Amino acid sequence: MANSCSGEVQERDMVVVQDEEAHPYAFHVSGPRNVASPNWRDLINSSWKKENYKRTVFSCFIQAVYLLEIDRQENRTEENALAPNWWRGFKYKLTQTLIDERDGSIFGAVLEWDRAAALADMVLMRPSGAPKAVLALRGTLLKGPTIRRDIEDDLRFLAWESLKGSVRFKVALEALKSFAEMYGSSNVCVAGHSLGAGFALQVGKALAKEGVYVEAHLFNPPSVSMAMSLRNIGEKAGFAWKRFKSMLPSNGETQAAGDDGEKTSTLGLRSWIPLLGSKTPSMGLKNWAPNFYVNNSDYICCSYTDPDGAEDKKEANKENAGPANGQVAAKLFVMSKGKQKFLEAHGLEQWWSDDVQLQQALHNSKLMSRQLKSLYTFPATQPTQRMPQ
Repeated sequence: MANSCSGEVQERDMVVVQDEEAHPYAFHVSGPRNVASPNWRDLINSSWKKENYKRTVFSCFIQAVYLLEIDRQENRTEENALAPNWWRGFKYKLTQTLIDERDGSIFGAVLEWDRAAALADMVLMRPSGAPKAVLALRGTLLKGPTIRRDIEDDLRFLAWESLKGSVRFKVALEALKSFAEMYGSSNVCVAGHSLGAGFALQVGKALAKEGVYVEAHLFNPPSVSMAMSLRNIGEKAGFAWKRFKSMLPSNGETQAAGDDGEKTSTLGLRSWIPLLGSKTPSMGLKNWAPNFYVNNSDYICCSYTDPDGAEDKKEANKENAGPANGQVAAKLFVMSKGKQKFLEAHGLEQWWSDDVQLQQALHNSKLMSRQLKSLYTFPATQPTQRMPQ
């Protein structure tokens, strides 16, 4: 009888293992093939100094966040969870999950260097360039109960070019700021994909304006020009456009919405970039250089590669006043695989694939200039308002 029970347990365990091994999101099934775990050689020649390695690791960390939410939805346990294998091999551990209070979903996670796991493999110290902590933020997950809140934030970005009204922005900013204060900004990174890249860009920019420069890696970030195209259509619509503007929040309502007291444009869709700049221009722009990873076949982010943008030249010159040398402090990496289907071009898996072909492209894209201009330009003149004491 005991042998029979033992056989049943072993058979059940084998079924669980086989199910995990067959899962398309298992690390060994769809993860990177030729990326070695950190070892003693990294103490001499750190893999973290290589752009390809960093891109691969950060994209895997973001995939782990997607899987944390999927594991939650599917009630997976520690024994069969999919997410942990996407960080363990790189000697990192999960120390915090970011929860959306509206639906309880996991939209982000903080991963820290796992010293104990590294020592077990004779990695006596953290390799040069390896961050102590990484804040990873996922994008839209078209699955289960989280889809409503994901789409809600997608529409928020499309309409207002800002995610500050989302509860996720506040939670992500607090987490990033906390770890930057704990370990120092040079030892912390933020990474995101799609909607998560939009959050990563905006929380990174918010800290940069405070003089805290955190390394940022943005995969398939949502582009401003989609919103700009709607503005152009609206301007041609005449009367319909005016009717739509009348439905937008009033000046007081819009300005009161910001948690940090910053003023956003009261014209809404007419002026797509919120006035995120501080009262004095930041002189340390060169200290913050976010990394953009885009695919020309992905209509959500492809406009980052356009040097001309979607605006007419006169408006572009007005909006994109930048540093004297005309360069924006950002790195743009473009996937060069030729024409692809949208789901493939927008997918996260492409960024850790073995045959990835990247070109480091424009430094002065007008779209990047629009995103970063608040760090080095004065905001437009606004009426002075007395703040309550």
